[in-house]
Amino acid sequence: MKGIILAGGLGTRLYPLTHATNKHLLPIFDQPMVFYPIQTLVQAGIQDILIVTSGPHSGDFIRVLKNGKELGVRHLEYAYQENPEGGIADALASAEDFADGEPIAVILGDNTTDADISQAVEKFRRGAVVFLKEVTDPERFGVPVFDRKDRKKIIRIEEKPKKPRSNFAVTGLYLFDNKVFGYVKSIKPSKRGQLEITDVNNCYIKASKLQWSELKGFWTDAGTFGSLFHAGAYWAQKKFGAGLQEED
Repeated sequence: MKGIILAGGLGTRLYPLTHATNKHLLPIFDQPMVFYPIQTLVQAGIQDILIVTSGPHSGDFIRVLKNGKELGVRHLEYAYQENPEGGIADALASAEDFADGEPIAVILGDNTTDADISQAVEKFRRGAVVFLKEVTDPERFGVPVFDRKDRKKIIRIEEKPKKPRSNFAVTGLYLFDNKVFGYVKSIKPSKRGQLEITDVNNCYIKASKLQWSELKGFWTDAGTFGSLFHAGAYWAQKKFGAGLQEED
């Protein structure tokens, strides 16, 4: 399986920090943000990785990541999303040549987690898997609507609903088979003018090919000031614990 990290966009919610560099290169405690999704993939045995980026700071990734060898990446490539506001599915479309018909693990560049997804990766054969996490603010995310009779079944995913039907968020971590790019080409821009990954996932639901798995452990995106701080505080505590104050 190949890995794709979506690290595009302009990061406007984090202005003025992102005037200087891409959001995904901001620090989460002692590492650039993008290191965390790379480590998630590498720990799952995925060593061929594509970084999809966009915007005026795209060149910064090469200076930070180089060829990826220091992070355990065997083969690292870069792709450029022409429209940084085109949406997650639009960014994913840039990875079709890299995927080359193989199954892919997709993770957003602002996601940090200590969950182990290696078992899900090993078992994956076809269709799609979305990873869920229970959160206190599901309205910020894609939210699954579960079948009332069968909790294991998702009947649809709603994008940033005002009244969420569950407390679970679709995290920015997915497994897709090679049909995903056909689905990306079939969807239309949302009211936000973006190609939504939620619409791609709903295509898999309509085909009865979507499964879900709950992430065990810590997970957060880091796309707001609050979540950026939360992520940094968690990783500082995890890595150094009580010794952190002494080091300071």
